[in-house]
Amino acid sequence: VQLQASGGGLVQAGGSLRLSCAASGRTASRVAMGWFRQPPGKEREFVSVIRWPGTTTYYADSVKGRFTIARDNAKNTVYLQMNSLKPEDTAIYYCARSHSIISSSIADAHAYAYWGQGTQVTVSS
Repeated sequence: VQLQASGGGLVQAGGSLRLSCAASGRTASRVAMGWFRQPPGKEREFVSVIRWPGTTTYYADSVKGRFTIARDNAKNTVYLQMNSLKPEDTAIYYCARSHSIISSSIADAHAYAYWGQGTQVTVSS
């Protein structure tokens, strides 16, 4: 399974970006897809996740109300619409695909079996 993230870039505070993550290879249905991020000098942190088939979503408190996660199961693609961006949203954003069976919190990185390469998001003040 390969995950290809795209859509990052440089944006001013208050602006928007839309990240995409396309899965290829031996893709499996009925798995959750998530986004994590790693700010400069900090640990990787949970951002959002969407369960199969797409009706259940969770967000970190820091992005709730500003970010929206969605998935297109026919295209094996997950999206993260980011609005009202803040400088503190600056990070490398990673998409991830969960294990078929999740034995930990879905916000825990250990719940995910496959990771994309990351896409840089930089928000200037």
